[in-house]
Amino acid sequence: MTQTIQAVRGMNDILPDEAVLWERFEDTVRSWARSYGYRNIRTPLVEPTALFRRAIGEATDIVEKEMYSFVDELNGEHLTLRPEATASAVRAAIEHSLLHAGPQRLWYIGPMYRHERPQKGRYRQFHQVGVEALGFPGPDVDAELILMCARLWGDLGLTGIRLQLNSLGSLDERLAHREALVGYLRRVEADLDADSRRRLVTNPLRVLDSKNPAMQPIIATAPKLLDYLGEASLKHFDGVQRILKDAGIDYAIDHRLVRGLDYYNLTVFEWITDRLGAQGTVCGGGRYDGLFAQIGGRPATAAGFAMGIERLIALMRDDSALAAGETQDVYLVHQGEAADRYAFTVAERLRDHGFSVTHHCGGGTFKSQMKRADASGARVAVIVGDDEANAREASVKPLREDRDQTRAPLDELPAALTDILYLDESE
Repeated sequence: MTQTIQAVRGMNDILPDEAVLWERFEDTVRSWARSYGYRNIRTPLVEPTALFRRAIGEATDIVEKEMYSFVDELNGEHLTLRPEATASAVRAAIEHSLLHAGPQRLWYIGPMYRHERPQKGRYRQFHQVGVEALGFPGPDVDAELILMCARLWGDLGLTGIRLQLNSLGSLDERLAHREALVGYLRRVEADLDADSRRRLVTNPLRVLDSKNPAMQPIIATAPKLLDYLGEASLKHFDGVQRILKDAGIDYAIDHRLVRGLDYYNLTVFEWITDRLGAQGTVCGGGRYDGLFAQIGGRPATAAGFAMGIERLIALMRDDSALAAGETQDVYLVHQGEAADRYAFTVAERLRDHGFSVTHHCGGGTFKSQMKRADASGARVAVIVGDDEANAREASVKPLREDRDQTRAPLDELPAALTDILYLDESE
């Protein structure tokens, strides 16, 4: 017997019942991004490996352990399935000279790939929505990005998501802090876990991002980057906070917040929740002014964020109103030779008027078809027999209300359905 083939571990099917939430999420995101003047950009799933090594950093977990990289056998190119999309968006902006037309507000949506241990909220193929504001130097756009997130949580009806904020300052300020941090960690090296000892050599700032509970007392007393910021960095950070306070956005400054990618500077932020267990971060971002030059372009300012769709869908699923299944307006029942042909005319006429229609296929008695109609969740059954077909009419039976079945000519059928489906809602 041939062995059943299953999906790759950590790469999940999204089945129709679940896809309803994804569609609602995606529709909301498109409208939300447009309302802030952001335009969609779509980049390849596969990029040169060098792009991510330069952008993300050689000493990061993503580059060291998580990227799906391979060599193209046809031409020897080193390629990688994108683990994130900020680097791709910046690469596209450089390649196509997008900033020659002025600053750009861009957004994207799509799958990313990281070879991680699959667990709830963390998958090997996962999906992100991201926003990139390219060519904007001031704290105003940093604050706009945060305000965008806050509005999206409201648009999605999500609660219990809180904001953490920090500043990474400039490169020189980070180097001064790094020196102090390394000195401190060397003094307590015997108490560090294995991962932190490794990071002490490769990327000391990432020690502050450790989630190991045993590391938290050590991290709490480590030198704080904020104490090493100069006047310009502090002014930028104060500017972001002032706008957030004016907008009534609550936040907490987290001195340990460093983000997992090397390209960040100045403002960094995360939106977190306690409702998803260990995978509590649903959105993260900040400013990355050095990335353009880092991957070979002319220096340019930039800021952005990315959010995990799977984690937000999990929060949406907890809301019973959002999690309710999608329903059709009409289930079209038909039986008889003339009725079977006429039913297609009825279905298309209703769709012309904006109704969603499930056309019964596969035959069956009226009784069995009505059972299908009831189980479908449709609010109305439109019934066509040979009598209705010959008279160019259709019968209408409400399925979710105790109302009588009626009959209407084809030309009047859309109005009859409108009376049943929508007038009650407006009363």
